[in-house]
Amino acid sequence: ELFSAARTEFKHLEYFYFHNFPYERVWKNNRRRHEVVISTFEVLRTYGPDYKLILVGDATMSPYEINHPGGSVEHWNAEPGDVWLERLTGHYRRSAWLNPQAQRSWGHSQSIGMVRQLMEGRMFPLTLAGLDEMTRELSR
Repeated sequence: ELFSAARTEFKHLEYFYFHNFPYERVWKNNRRRHEVVISTFEVLRTYGPDYKLILVGDATMSPYEINHPGGSVEHWNAEPGDVWLERLTGHYRRSAWLNPQAQRSWGHSQSIGMVRQLMEGRMFPLTLAGLDEMTRELSR
């Protein structure tokens, strides 16, 4: 529903799925995520820095998924998630993280704090007010 609504607001919208944290691969079809993957490097090569990056996820995971090789719960990741997030946010000049968790609970998760720090505070609640605030931030 979020992507359907966003499609009417953005001139060009591409979306990819990831589990917990973006690593070296993402996918377009969540049902086929183990068979059909797209290299994150390919995404970086295909979509220039003028695109806006919006990550959507609760950011509630083991801190190892963020800062350790092999920390992913689904596959062996040779590089930690923070390396991939820094690549993404370094490439896309405008980026934000939308979090569906209630904002009042963000302080109860170490990983949410880590992601907020990596995003330099650009984490917004997945609410109407949060979407509005994120949109203003991405338009700066």
